[in-house]
Amino acid sequence: MIDLTAGAVASAVGGRLIGLPENTILTGPVVIDSRQTCPGALFAALPGENVDGHDFAAAAHAGGATAVLVSRDVPAGVPAIRVLDVRRALGDLAGHVLTALRDSSQPPLVVAVTGSSGKTTTKDLLAQVFAAAGATVASAASFNNEIGLPLTVLQADWQTRYLVLEMGASGVGEIAYLTSVAPPDIAVVLGVGSAHLGEFGSVELIAQAKSEIVAGLVPGGCAVLNADDSHVMAMAGLADRVFTFGRHQGDVTAEQVSIEPFGRASFDLVVGGARARVELGLRGEHNITNALAAVAGAVSGGLAPTLVAEALTAAK
Repeated sequence: MIDLTAGAVASAVGGRLIGLPENTILTGPVVIDSRQTCPGALFAALPGENVDGHDFAAAAHAGGATAVLVSRDVPAGVPAIRVLDVRRALGDLAGHVLTALRDSSQPPLVVAVTGSSGKTTTKDLLAQVFAAAGATVASAASFNNEIGLPLTVLQADWQTRYLVLEMGASGVGEIAYLTSVAPPDIAVVLGVGSAHLGEFGSVELIAQAKSEIVAGLVPGGCAVLNADDSHVMAMAGLADRVFTFGRHQGDVTAEQVSIEPFGRASFDLVVGGARARVELGLRGEHNITNALAAVAGAVSGGLAPTLVAEALTAAK
């Protein structure tokens, strides 16, 4: 996290300082596990189903945390920032930090990915591709919800050139909240499937939920859409700019596809008039679509197709 005074953090999250001078500097990281605290850290005491982070506030302070973010009383002597809702405050702080980074002379490019399947793999590919071009921060594992996404954003600093985020949802409105925390410059939508039909109730509601990532783009942002999926292409009207990918059609496509005996795919990447050979290290033909989505996201972010192809071939 960028350095912030305790007063600035409290202002950003609508909190009250308890035993913590306003000019105290918090340097990060922001953590939700008391075992990960260190000098300068902010421990967010999140309530959970089985444990409550507030019970570990004293341990976090003893472990070096400069302050704890809480919604109720903690032991005396533990410097705290008290808010109404720790989870929402985490999002507010992430939004504040990202706004500051975007107001700098070298703002990071924010790329967000969603879809019914393949989003974690595509996010990982995008992270490796962008890392070939500059300092990149990306969601760990599948940190794609109202806790994981803010924690990822809070890892960014003044050197970060690319911020790659995964956005998931189990209901309508969840991605809209995530984009309110981190409005993307580029939104990649992989597909609308029926894997979570039981949670949403209909494919139409799944499509509506996924479309929130496009609706949440910054003004002038680019939607990177799967041209092979009609539900995804229906989102095009929500974006100022659209760039497409697909196995069968799109601005980014694959030709001369071959699958080796161990399941690794290779193909000619076709982007406009450019062509480059890609040999994926990932197994499974389905990863061609994920790779094409990563290419489209990277190219729309300004990277050259040849650099992207080389990075994809090297990706793990």
